[in-house]
Amino acid sequence: MNDVFKALADPTRRRVLQILKAGPRPAGELSAAFPVSKPTMSAHFSVLKQAGLVTTEKSGKSIIYHLNVSVLEEALLGFSEAFGFGRNAVDAPQERPQ
Repeated sequence: MNDVFKALADPTRRRVLQILKAGPRPAGELSAAFPVSKPTMSAHFSVLKQAGLVTTEKSGKSIIYHLNVSVLEEALLGFSEAFGFGRNAVDAPQERPQ
Protein backbone atom coordinates (compact mmCIF):
# COMPACT_ATOMS: atom_id res chain seq x y z
CA MET A 1 0.00 0.00 0.00
CA ASN A 2 2.95 2.34 0.63
CA ASP A 3 3.83 2.16 -3.09
CA VAL A 4 0.36 3.46 -3.91
CA PHE A 5 0.66 6.46 -1.62
CA LYS A 6 4.19 7.17 -2.87
CA ALA A 7 2.84 7.17 -6.42
CA LEU A 8 -0.10 9.41 -5.50
CA ALA A 9 2.18 11.90 -3.71
CA ASP A 10 3.45 13.35 -6.98
CA PRO A 11 1.23 15.81 -8.91
CA THR A 12 2.50 14.61 -12.30
CA ARG A 13 1.54 11.03 -11.52
CA ARG A 14 -1.87 12.13 -10.21
CA ARG A 15 -2.41 14.03 -13.47
CA VAL A 16 -1.48 10.91 -15.48
CA LEU A 17 -4.16 9.00 -13.58
CA GLN A 18 -6.68 11.76 -14.27
CA ILE A 19 -5.93 11.55 -17.99
CA LEU A 20 -6.25 7.76 -17.93
CA LYS A 21 -9.70 8.11 -16.35
CA ALA A 22 -10.92 9.01 -19.85
CA GLY A 23 -9.48 5.78 -21.26
CA PRO A 24 -6.24 4.03 -22.20
CA ARG A 25 -3.50 6.16 -23.76
CA PRO A 26 -0.17 5.45 -25.45
CA ALA A 27 2.96 6.42 -23.51
CA GLY A 28 3.93 8.99 -26.15
CA GLU A 29 0.58 10.75 -25.93
CA LEU A 30 0.76 10.86 -22.15
CA SER A 31 4.34 12.13 -22.22
CA ALA A 32 3.40 14.91 -24.66
CA ALA A 33 0.95 16.30 -22.07
CA PHE A 34 3.80 17.22 -19.69
CA PRO A 35 6.70 19.69 -19.98
CA VAL A 36 9.31 17.15 -18.86
CA SER A 37 11.68 14.77 -20.64
CA LYS A 38 10.65 11.33 -21.83
CA PRO A 39 13.05 9.64 -19.36
CA THR A 40 11.39 11.59 -16.53
CA MET A 41 7.95 10.46 -17.70
CA SER A 42 9.23 6.90 -18.03
CA ALA A 43 10.26 7.04 -14.37
CA HIS A 44 6.77 8.29 -13.41
CA PHE A 45 5.18 5.47 -15.43
CA SER A 46 7.43 2.97 -13.68
CA VAL A 47 6.34 4.18 -10.23
CA LEU A 48 2.66 4.00 -11.25
CA LYS A 49 3.12 0.50 -12.66
CA GLN A 50 5.03 -0.72 -9.59
CA ALA A 51 2.20 0.56 -7.38
CA GLY A 52 -0.31 -1.34 -9.51
CA LEU A 53 -2.17 1.86 -10.42
CA VAL A 54 -1.66 1.28 -14.14
CA THR A 55 -1.31 -1.73 -16.37
CA THR A 56 0.30 -1.85 -19.79
CA GLU A 57 -0.15 -3.60 -23.09
CA LYS A 58 2.05 -3.54 -26.18
CA SER A 59 0.46 -2.44 -29.43
CA GLY A 60 3.05 -2.59 -32.17
CA LYS A 61 5.88 -0.35 -31.00
CA SER A 62 3.65 1.52 -28.54
CA ILE A 63 2.97 0.86 -24.89
CA ILE A 64 -0.63 1.55 -23.95
CA TYR A 65 -1.36 2.51 -20.34
CA HIS A 66 -4.62 1.61 -18.60
CA LEU A 67 -5.88 2.86 -15.25
CA ASN A 68 -6.25 0.08 -12.67
CA VAL A 69 -9.22 1.44 -10.74
CA SER A 70 -9.45 -1.47 -8.28
CA VAL A 71 -6.02 -0.70 -6.74
CA LEU A 72 -6.90 2.98 -6.46
CA GLU A 73 -10.25 2.18 -4.83
CA GLU A 74 -8.61 -0.19 -2.35
CA ALA A 75 -6.02 2.44 -1.40
CA LEU A 76 -8.66 5.10 -0.90
CA LEU A 77 -10.79 2.74 1.20
CA GLY A 78 -7.80 1.86 3.37
CA PHE A 79 -6.95 5.54 3.78
CA SER A 80 -10.51 6.49 4.71
CA GLU A 81 -10.79 3.61 7.18
CA ALA A 82 -7.56 4.70 8.85
CA PHE A 83 -9.28 7.99 9.64
CA GLY A 84 -12.54 6.48 10.83
CA PHE A 85 -14.55 6.46 7.61
CA GLY A 86 -15.62 3.57 5.42
CA ARG A 87 -16.92 0.05 5.80
CA ASN A 88 -14.84 -1.00 8.84
CA ALA A 89 -14.82 2.29 10.71
CA VAL A 90 -14.97 2.14 14.47
CA ASP A 91 -17.46 4.46 16.12
CA ALA A 92 -15.78 7.35 17.84
CA PRO A 93 -16.32 7.56 21.58
CA GLN A 94 -19.31 9.69 22.48
CA GLU A 95 -18.87 12.73 24.66
CA ARG A 96 -20.62 12.56 27.99
CA PRO A 97 -23.16 15.25 28.70
CA GLN A 98 -22.16 17.55 31.56
